[in-house]
Amino acid sequence: MGFDQYHEPPAELSAKTRTFARMCANLTEEAEAIGWYEQRISVETDAASRAIMEDSLGEEYKHFSMELEFLLRTKPKWRSIARGILFQEGDVVVNGEAAEAAAASGSSTTESPSRADASLGIGSLRECRP
Repeated sequence: MGFDQYHEPPAELSAKTRTFARMCANLTEEAEAIGWYEQRISVETDAASRAIMEDSLGEEYKHFSMELEFLLRTKPKWRSIARGILFQEGDVVVNGEAAEAAAASGSSTTESPSRADASLGIGSLRECRP
């Protein structure tokens, strides 16, 4: 049985890299499942069936989020860029470009560019989290 998730010989990859690849594959599968449930729910006319699928969809959201968090914990640069994009106000592309530039320069971005100027120089309470 072959594994298409590897692009290099698996025996040459570290256990850490193989785990990372597995979690990337899981994330992809969860994203696909979310798309499938969304499609099924949008056309389902039976309320009980739709309710079950919506419950299942919630599980897929949870699994996707858990896997994403695992991956972000393993890659600090990815986490830094994600922090500059996820849950931020403003234009997603602008935030993404700013987050990528900040990560490349070694700084961290947790505020969208549009909100950074409104901070009064106090900083963000988000940075106080453990």
